[in-house]
Amino acid sequence: LAPWVPVVGLEIHAQISSNSKLFSGSQVQFAAPPNSLVSFFDASLPGTLPVLNRRCVEAAVMTGLALNCSINKKSLFDRKHYFYADLPAGYQITQQRVPIAVNGSLSYSLCIDNKMSQMVTKTVRIKQIQLEQDSGKSLHDDTRSQTLVDLNRAGVGLMEVVMEPDMCCGEEAAAAVRELQLILQTLGSSQAVMAEGQLRVDANVSVHHPGEPYGVRTEVKNINSIRFLAKAIDYEIQRQIEELENGGTILNETRAFDSKLGCTVPMRDKEGKQDYRFMPEPNLPPLILYDAKSLPANMNHQQVINIDWIHERLPDLPSVKRKKLVEQYGILPEHSFTLLNEDGLAEFFESVVKETLMKPKKVIGWILKDLLSYLKQHSLTVKESPVSSFLLADLLNLLEKKEISSTAAKQVLAELWKGEGKTPLEIVKEQKLELLQDQKELEQICQAVIDGHENEVIMMVLG
Repeated sequence: LAPWVPVVGLEIHAQISSNSKLFSGSQVQFAAPPNSLVSFFDASLPGTLPVLNRRCVEAAVMTGLALNCSINKKSLFDRKHYFYADLPAGYQITQQRVPIAVNGSLSYSLCIDNKMSQMVTKTVRIKQIQLEQDSGKSLHDDTRSQTLVDLNRAGVGLMEVVMEPDMCCGEEAAAAVRELQLILQTLGSSQAVMAEGQLRVDANVSVHHPGEPYGVRTEVKNINSIRFLAKAIDYEIQRQIEELENGGTILNETRAFDSKLGCTVPMRDKEGKQDYRFMPEPNLPPLILYDAKSLPANMNHQQVINIDWIHERLPDLPSVKRKKLVEQYGILPEHSFTLLNEDGLAEFFESVVKETLMKPKKVIGWILKDLLSYLKQHSLTVKESPVSSFLLADLLNLLEKKEISSTAAKQVLAELWKGEGKTPLEIVKEQKLELLQDQKELEQICQAVIDGHENEVIMMVLG
């Protein structure tokens, strides 16, 4: 029998990094006291109206441009109706008919057979990016059989990034989401911290035989870590294959990933497509964006959003940064990935290179083998490193000038980790770790040792 072909598509909700919510002036803040950041509009009191947050629109445009999308100069808002305790209005404002950005692509790289030296680059198509509000949060208290509702998150701005089903395994999905996360963080359009729910992934998974139509898909909802994403998808692919090979059928259902058990579990079925009764949002006009050509002459700059203006100010994206690191410093492509994957590590590396005589190719070894493994061992971020880039550069200069051996350099580094504020040179002097270059001085030391151990010398000569 022909092998199974898995198909994976992702829908990703990224929380927009802004001070206030998408349609209200309420503050956005993680872990604030429950229901302390709720305006009348967020609680959907009758008669309240939405006011669109300019910063959220700019963030979505930036993200769309970075993902090679076409930005729609006219996009529309819609109401998506469903009833849930944490959705006080009974509908969510989203963009269903004409979203803000469409038809993009994201390139990501992954290693073959876990070999860092063999990397392949793949591309996933981005169907669209849409602006929408987040819902509140329901906290289920089983002991009192109550559900408590916190509306702090209600109305927070989200970008939903919808990817085409172009992937085939958990590893690909994880690599694509990691790259998206880096791009969002580089742009500043989302902090994308998964642990704080700022990036939540839904994965659609199906399997079929080559040449046949796609199989029935399941959706694994709200995955909140990249590691769990890979595990959930791979588990779901295996589960579907086994189910079909045993003569079963796949239900079109929503599942959740149980990270403790390492498996997906059914949440609710999708039998009878849920009818969200989409309708145009009557309280919001179409969102009109401009570019340099269409910008009206007498228009106040502050009132409109100019796509070209945003485009000109896009920062270097991770792929460009990696390329520059490889070209400028002659490091290996896979090392450029590690440098960018750790927040602040590329900057750390560059400042060490600036301050030291050592060749970048040698510096990278110290950064990745010594610095990074120590930080990982002690669960520290680069910014929390007890050894600054200046201290490491000082140490590498001593090594490069042949004032100490590399064994001694490792000893000095071990001392530096203690964070006692000593310089590498002070440690070298204290522990007498210098390499001696002076032939005469060496001869004198040897002579002194011989003179101080006459008996041993006689024994050796006689021996």
